[in-house]
Amino acid sequence: MESSAITLSLRVQAIKESPTLAITAKAAKYKAEGRDIIGLAAGEPDFDTPQHIKDAAKKAIDAGFTKYTPVAGIPGLKKAIVAKFKNENGFDYALNEVIVGVGGKQCIFNLALAVLNPGDEVIIPAPYWVSYADIALVAGAKPVIIECGIEQGFKLLPAQLEAAITPQTKLFMINSPSNPTGAVYTLEELHALGEVLKHHPQVLVATDDMYEHVNLTGAKFYNILNAAPELKPRCIVLNGVSKAYSMTGWRIGYAAGPAYIIKAMEILQSQSTSNPTSISQVAAQAALEGSQDCITPMVTAFRERHDYVVKRFNQIPGLKCLAAGGAFYAFPDARAAIHNLHQAGKISAANDLALSEYLLETEGVAVVPGSAFGADGYFRISFATSMENLTISLDRIEKALTF
Repeated sequence: MESSAITLSLRVQAIKESPTLAITAKAAKYKAEGRDIIGLAAGEPDFDTPQHIKDAAKKAIDAGFTKYTPVAGIPGLKKAIVAKFKNENGFDYALNEVIVGVGGKQCIFNLALAVLNPGDEVIIPAPYWVSYADIALVAGAKPVIIECGIEQGFKLLPAQLEAAITPQTKLFMINSPSNPTGAVYTLEELHALGEVLKHHPQVLVATDDMYEHVNLTGAKFYNILNAAPELKPRCIVLNGVSKAYSMTGWRIGYAAGPAYIIKAMEILQSQSTSNPTSISQVAAQAALEGSQDCITPMVTAFRERHDYVVKRFNQIPGLKCLAAGGAFYAFPDARAAIHNLHQAGKISAANDLALSEYLLETEGVAVVPGSAFGADGYFRISFATSMENLTISLDRIEKALTF
């Protein structure tokens, strides 16, 4: 029984449920009711976890590796992470500069709680991954959202970064390849942002590289530390196994950075979840240490789907879609389509929420409204689904927007 005398915390009242999970849940409910629904909202690969990774997990279970582990991760996995950073990115980290978390999201959450205080500002370029702003709010900080629309390739310009930095700025978040846009920063672009950050030593940098291996162009991946290595004493590199190895449900993310920040994140983790799941850690170690050939067929399929989706979107009235450099999302500009639908009386409000509702209710296609990512007038689809699903859903979207 609810009591009117009991109120929820201001902390939880300041944030909202993850919009992608909410839309996925609504689509699943409709599907369970027997409706013909195609969900394009969930951000996870439609491939199974590679067999050698599953085999390592099974072996760990049979060997009884089911007890507590060190909070920050088992030594074998931490060594594999250190080796990954060295071999793939050219970064040197010690074991005490690495932490394993319950997914990349927990690493970001722990980082925010470890370094942010009420009144601090967090610079977040938009479109942004749905959780960045809410995580900053939970930590008592103020998200400072910088709009980076399709006109500038969804990428932050150095002048925008410079203008946004104040004495209260504590953290700058960068995500490349981006969720939701798939935008990838070049080495030159990262160098230019690094030049700005060099003049503001109080600003920490968090780089979320979760989609590093979902590379749609074949161009070499660069992190901001490759462009500005002098930022290393105040940079936290975030990554995980979810997307590259199709391990979303295993919940393993990791971070590397200054030892005092990593230790603070470990202390927080010790009081929340303790260690990440022992079995998942063994699986993640197998993913990082084993052959990386398992990534290739997945990325090949994503490239084919990407090319198809982008071409189709650009043929649909009222939509404009840029080619992505990484990840498995398309993020079309639907402002003209929204205007057309509203003028025709097909949607009651001229915004992306109304468009998303319209597509779900009339055509059975679930997309995520761009406003969930801080970009009103756009929507996101995941092409981590079969080509058949993509063909049917794009036919439906075209039908909904052509009149």
